Amino acid sequence: MTTTELRLDLLRQLSDLNGVPGNEDAVRDLVLRELEGLADEVRVDALGNVFALRGGEGEGKRERVMLSAHMDEIGFLVSFIDERGFLRLQALGGFDTRNLFARNVTVQTRGGPLPGVMTPGGKPVHIATPEDRKKVPEVKEFFVDLGLDGEEVKRRVRVGDMVTLDQTARQVGKLTVGKAMDDRASVFLQLEVLRRFRDTRPRHDVVAVFSVQEEVGLRGATVAAYGAEPTLGIGLDVTLAVDTPGVGPEEAVTRLGDGIGIKVFDSTMISTRWLVDDLVDLAEREGIRYQLEVLPLGGTDGAAIQKSRAGVPSVTLSIPTRYIHTIVEAVHEDDLRAGVDLLAAYLR
Repeated sequence: MTTTELRLDLLRQLSDLNGVPGNEDAVRDLVLRELEGLADEVRVDALGNVFALRGGEGEGKRERVMLSAHMDEIGFLVSFIDERGFLRLQALGGFDTRNLFARNVTVQTRGGPLPGVMTPGGKPVHIATPEDRKKVPEVKEFFVDLGLDGEEVKRRVRVGDMVTLDQTARQVGKLTVGKAMDDRASVFLQLEVLRRFRDTRPRHDVVAVFSVQEEVGLRGATVAAYGAEPTLGIGLDVTLAVDTPGVGPEEAVTRLGDGIGIKVFDSTMISTRWLVDDLVDLAEREGIRYQLEVLPLGGTDGAAIQKSRAGVPSVTLSIPTRYIHTIVEAVHEDDLRAGVDLLAAYLR
């Protein structure tokens, strides 16, 4: 099978953008630019979801296939500013606080971005007791230091301002590594699939949604699915690839480089079985590498589509990802390519 070269520079650019749930503006602006010439109609709904509509050309009854990849990333909002100018935080998404010690962050204010340092404080290692060193802090213990006095911080920052972790995406061998592969990797995959149909049309009518607020409860996709009224749903997201030292193979979920994940189960959905079978059969006919995914905990936009209105047959395609919900989320180019190939083949 001949495949289009992946534009990994675009993936890195997407990952570098800041966009916590409810503040996906920068990501949406780039998506809208990239959609020029790729859809018959592009619109944005009241919540900020982007819809890209591409009509099919198949004869007879056509399905209305909704795809959905979320634009938001895990991050924080400022919840309190104390008298000395330290910021307290409200988490947006599921953080493992073991990965949050002493991080550079950016606070997006009305007047522009402010650099800061996030830490749970406490005693330096030089004077910490053994018990201190073993303690894993809760999110409520973390604060952001902007290096400014309290009065200036209160002039420049307000409650509700977005706080994101700093990390520039880069290539590490065949991996693209960055802070927001969840779910910018799927945003990228969806754009690449639409690019495949720039000069042709899919068999089915396609509604490609770039959704908001997934990390806080699939909120954007829930609204989008109600409005799109699809007859089939395909969520696009990342999944665990715990294929690293210290973890047994039975807990890996998926493995990097072994192909796109076809979700069987997660804690929010059981994929429609005949859709799983159709995708597996298609992958085997086309020689596309795939993995069947059972994820014990977690959910995707596919679940929101599946439960919309009277119910929609739905499945999720999952990009295997190492180090999920850290600033070094890593995806493999072969898995990205397999995902583009399989989804494009299905829509053909």
